[in-house]
Amino acid sequence: MTQPTATLAEPARQTPLLDEVDVLVLGGGPAGLAAAASAARGGARTLLVERYGFLGGMGTAAGVTNFCGMHANVHGTIRQVVQGVGGELLARIDALGGLNTPHLLFGGRIAAQAYDTAAFKVAADELLQAAGARVLLHAWVAGVAMRDAAYIDAVLLETKSGRVAVRARQFIDGTGDGDVAAHAGVPYEKGADGHAMMYPSTMMRIGGVDATRAGQAWLHVGERMRAAEARGERFARQGPILRPQKNPSEWRANVTQLARADGGPVDGTDALQLSAAEAEGRCQAAHFLRFLRSDMPGFETAYLLDLPPQVGVRETRRIVGDYVLTEDDVLGCASFDDTVGVNGWPVEEHLAGDVSFRWPYGTDTPEGRAASRGYNHLPWRMLLPRGVDNLLVAGRCASMTHGGQSAARVSGGCFVMGQAAGSGAALALQQGVAPRALPVALLQKRLLAAQAWLGLEGEKLPNSI
Repeated sequence: MTQPTATLAEPARQTPLLDEVDVLVLGGGPAGLAAAASAARGGARTLLVERYGFLGGMGTAAGVTNFCGMHANVHGTIRQVVQGVGGELLARIDALGGLNTPHLLFGGRIAAQAYDTAAFKVAADELLQAAGARVLLHAWVAGVAMRDAAYIDAVLLETKSGRVAVRARQFIDGTGDGDVAAHAGVPYEKGADGHAMMYPSTMMRIGGVDATRAGQAWLHVGERMRAAEARGERFARQGPILRPQKNPSEWRANVTQLARADGGPVDGTDALQLSAAEAEGRCQAAHFLRFLRSDMPGFETAYLLDLPPQVGVRETRRIVGDYVLTEDDVLGCASFDDTVGVNGWPVEEHLAGDVSFRWPYGTDTPEGRAASRGYNHLPWRMLLPRGVDNLLVAGRCASMTHGGQSAARVSGGCFVMGQAAGSGAALALQQGVAPRALPVALLQKRLLAAQAWLGLEGEKLPNSI
């Protein structure tokens, strides 16, 4: 957003201190959920702050309705490698009747798992209540108050009750955009070259589908889109995802792509660009529905069942931490001594007009997949931002390159990072040290006791699907 040239002087104010806690978690997506639950279970007085009136992050607010990265192709077998808090949340969604069985993608190379957003919201509430974490909804990060250059004293929040502050001993930034870290002066990067981030999308759910006639529509929608383009139709993106939900008459579509006027990706930290993208995303969704009704069997009487509260943002700020996870780490199935869990999702880069998938080296054949363990470790150091000692950053804004983030940003990796951040924050307080000085072996022991899977040598493999 172009910075205004004129300014307005605000009067000085005394901001009310709403609360003082041990651990303050900002953002209620998979990373924030796992962080808050783990910190509270670790004995820390924990508060989670979320800007919407519900939890789930992009999984609910952007209507993703699909868990990616919970599974990996381990030596040719699909296994659920994200356990712990992430696995518990899935079980709670399933108990509410809102979880599909995993479905295979790309000829069986990987699996994803669809869910209903309403069940996710309820399950997230239940999870945090059971863990003993408190939640403040409808609150937006507005800034930070620093004790000194290396320590945050409090986070400033805008609420319907006015501006308030919350003081904490440890902070966890799970905002997705790295809002807290940016306010605290942590260095960060954007995109592959400083501005070329991945393109956002508007997700859509479609009702009224005749599932019998639609059949395996996901196998044919791409070729029918190309045929429509040959007669003059225009779509913003190739590589469509069209799949059924738990109710077979309800499908989800991930096919839109949101660009600026100059063709570059919308910046999810720019209010004006986001505003324009919201309307454009709805326009593209309506256009895709018209295509489905005219060109796809079983969709003749389909309708727009739901458009989510906001566009789906894939990438904005990525903080610079003690280690920066790279695309080579993902493709080379890298190991780290300070592993806190694994990422099994391939590189999924949303480029102009298309999506590029890149898989671990040597896995282009079934024989290669059988030889590859199919996942990379996620190191503790990628959650430790440079320059600030009482802040952890988890989720898609953690320390990764553009290529590394294109894989580990999905929900599976976010659950892993969040559980590690929450467990590490509580443990660091108990040990009386900064997270950076926490012995990793202690953290790993706590994660294993909480049923997380770290991908360690000799650790029992999770069951296959």
